[in-house]
Amino acid sequence: MLPDDWHLTEDVDDFLARAGDFLRSRPALHTTPLSLTEKIRTLGAAAHGAGVPVFGRLEQAGEVHATFYRFPSRGLSVTSLTPEQADTLAARLVALGHSLPWVTADDSTAGAFAEAWQRHTGVTPTVRVRLHLYRLDTLTPPEPVPAGRGRLVGEEEHEHLMRWCREFAADVGEEVTIDAASWGGTRFAEKRYTFWETPDGTPVSMAGVNPMVGGQVRVDPVYTPAHLRGRGYAGAVTVEVSRAALAAGAKEVVLYTNAANPTSNALYQRLGYRPVTDFVVYDFG
Repeated sequence: MLPDDWHLTEDVDDFLARAGDFLRSRPALHTTPLSLTEKIRTLGAAAHGAGVPVFGRLEQAGEVHATFYRFPSRGLSVTSLTPEQADTLAARLVALGHSLPWVTADDSTAGAFAEAWQRHTGVTPTVRVRLHLYRLDTLTPPEPVPAGRGRLVGEEEHEHLMRWCREFAADVGEEVTIDAASWGGTRFAEKRYTFWETPDGTPVSMAGVNPMVGGQVRVDPVYTPAHLRGRGYAGAVTVEVSRAALAAGAKEVVLYTNAANPTSNALYQRLGYRPVTDFVVYDFG
């Protein structure tokens, strides 16, 4: 395989014109690059708040086999690769002077790339987190459903929403600033949010969903404050947004979980979500 097989660009429209069909061919597996490129296409790279990204596609005989993207000073997100393809990409990025803080991909791809990166740079990779990707099969509401209802979050509740997003980010170890000034550049901004509220109108849980792209919708984040957990609120609000996504025409509804969290993994499987594959984030020093 020649390095020339990897084509790099900073033009998201050119990238999608050439690689969009490939990404849409497996919408559940490619949920993250689909959502990210759609955000940049519609709002511009500045909306992500991380500089101008580089996109890459692996193309042979006019057919795209894999893609990646990365932002300046951030890591690499890449679709499935063989070990040989991972080695070729690592060599190409090293030759171009890229210094990667981390890589995220499906389990086998991330492992192959981490090994290749170590061979080419001498940097030892370490696992930061393992994730499960789930896809909705048959939606199964919890029994009993907790008292209350789901409703869309209003503009007047933005401070409340940002506070819960900050708490969620802290819970999962994300280092991000979430306030009125930074909100638009965070990964939380483009989502549509639903609160689950008790009969007296008190919000007790929330769920966000990404805009539909390629027929898929991703549920993220789902959050219940610690003192309100264990009462079924997270399951109820997840069912609410999942049902709304299906009603809006989504063919695939997906979500990620931390593999180390048995509670959330058991919950989503009870609601009808089934495993697709595992993802891993490797840090490079």
